[in-house]
Amino acid sequence: MERTLVGIPAAPGIAVGPVYLLRWEVPEVRYRIIPDEVIPREIERLHDAFARAKDRLRQVRERAERHAGDDEAAIFDVQASILDDADLTTAAEAYVRQNMGAEKAFDLVMLDWRRHFALASAPMLRERVGDLTDVHIRVLSLLLGLPDHDPVDVPKGAGAILVTHDLTPSLTVQLDREAIAGIATDAGTRTSHVAILARSLGLPAVVGLRDATTRLAGAERLILDGSAGMIVVNPSEEDIETYRARALRELQEQKSLQALAHEDAVTLDGVRITLRANVDLPEEAEAAAHSGADGVGLMRTEFLVVGRPTMPDEDEQYRAYRRVVEAFAGRPVVIRTFDIGGDKLPSGGFPSEPNPFLGWRAIRMCLDQPDLFKTQLRALLRAAVHGDVRIMLPLIITLDEVRQARTLLLECVQELTVRGERFRGDVPLGIMVETPAAAIAADSLAPDVSFFSIGTNDLVQYTLAVDRGNANLNSRFTALHPAVLRLIKRTLEVGTDHGLDVAVCGEMASQPLMAFALLGLGIRSLSVSPQGVPLMKRIIRAVRIEDAARSATAALASGTAARAEMELRRGLVAALGDEPLVRDGLLTGL
Repeated sequence: MERTLVGIPAAPGIAVGPVYLLRWEVPEVRYRIIPDEVIPREIERLHDAFARAKDRLRQVRERAERHAGDDEAAIFDVQASILDDADLTTAAEAYVRQNMGAEKAFDLVMLDWRRHFALASAPMLRERVGDLTDVHIRVLSLLLGLPDHDPVDVPKGAGAILVTHDLTPSLTVQLDREAIAGIATDAGTRTSHVAILARSLGLPAVVGLRDATTRLAGAERLILDGSAGMIVVNPSEEDIETYRARALRELQEQKSLQALAHEDAVTLDGVRITLRANVDLPEEAEAAAHSGADGVGLMRTEFLVVGRPTMPDEDEQYRAYRRVVEAFAGRPVVIRTFDIGGDKLPSGGFPSEPNPFLGWRAIRMCLDQPDLFKTQLRALLRAAVHGDVRIMLPLIITLDEVRQARTLLLECVQELTVRGERFRGDVPLGIMVETPAAAIAADSLAPDVSFFSIGTNDLVQYTLAVDRGNANLNSRFTALHPAVLRLIKRTLEVGTDHGLDVAVCGEMASQPLMAFALLGLGIRSLSVSPQGVPLMKRIIRAVRIEDAARSATAALASGTAARAEMELRRGLVAALGDEPLVRDGLLTGL
């Protein structure tokens, strides 16, 4: 029976295919009392489940390694080592000898271990909680006779649509673009990790579906519309043909946009806009370099860490950064230092924190772990000899943080000099402005930095007190709130007064209506996904700065996000007319 599930548009495109339902969560386990004579058999069941789980982990690791690499696949080595821990086996067996069924015995031990690790003072122990959870799910699934499957089970060419509650690190490293055609999740918003990852992979995605994993049985056929934020369950052949025709039209429109890729990003009244690309993975660098971008406005480095059992060493990081720098052949490459925390977690993240977005993350974590931070800084200084590298610090709140980072950078210069390494010591150091504190105090930060880059994802979140990953609050997450617009304008004015480049690298820059607003506010440098470069050039080349400024001024004075949107939409539609990019909802999902 056909029905439609509505969520949040996360990555554009249309996919038609079978659902691949992955319920990756700890199942409920009932308490089962066993007689004495059954105890040996239950212990045998426990050992058998451990053995089967380890065998399964070996298979998953091998297949993940083939398309994600050895470093990323190493997360499964950690999980296998948990199953080899004698203390785990002993504790579970002890419960079984007290006449408890094997599944509940294992469940209680894992709950205790996860609680213990989550409260540990050592970050590396807290980071193991995600691995413990994965092992918990896998072994219980075997003991309870539940499906034991992973994304790597999807055969190449299946064109399947992955439906799951959320993408954990262990699931992310298994994604194969040759098997998965689209992603649908219960959790998430347009600016959450899964949405950014989907856009990076070029996969259509819908997030914030809330209960898709419980409403679907797993045997359905789906249409996933990433532009409209919906999935159609068991569509008719007529529906499929309609969507396929639309997908073809979108492909043709995309090809038309591609013709603009290497045109100049210049407005109708002759103002040149710097348009750079966001890069999530080193493997994307070559394609991004041919997108028509003027360089990299944001290279996210935490994806070298997310899902990993250990931090990458200096040489591994150097190779990753060098690959991106060389791909852009002398064009600027802005590399952000680790922004770990919030919704971008290493293996297990920091689960003991009740509010990780306000917790130990980004520059705070790096400054508190100088050895980890200096490893990255040394790799960046070494990569800088291959091109125009610029270092960017995330979540800066105070001038002290900038100065501490600069002190560590100088120590790295000295260490590399002693080692006799080739490096550049004059790499520009900039900051992300992504909190009201940074925007308001921008004048105190400007003298000590080389550039500002406004991270609108977090700026909106912290200004409006709206969790960017909470689907229940999606309608309240709007970058057009007057407070957000005023903070952007404030940052730009301070940067201009101090002779600093001011860019916007958040998701706001990738939305046509948002980009129009930014141009009107005075922003002249945008960084967007590589796939979004041609679309942004189409927008830029169709507008006049004076018209954008008029609309932005009206938006600033409008008082509400809804009225601000109305003013900006009127101005942009006047410039673009009744074009598909306006009609097909690319102005929504603000």
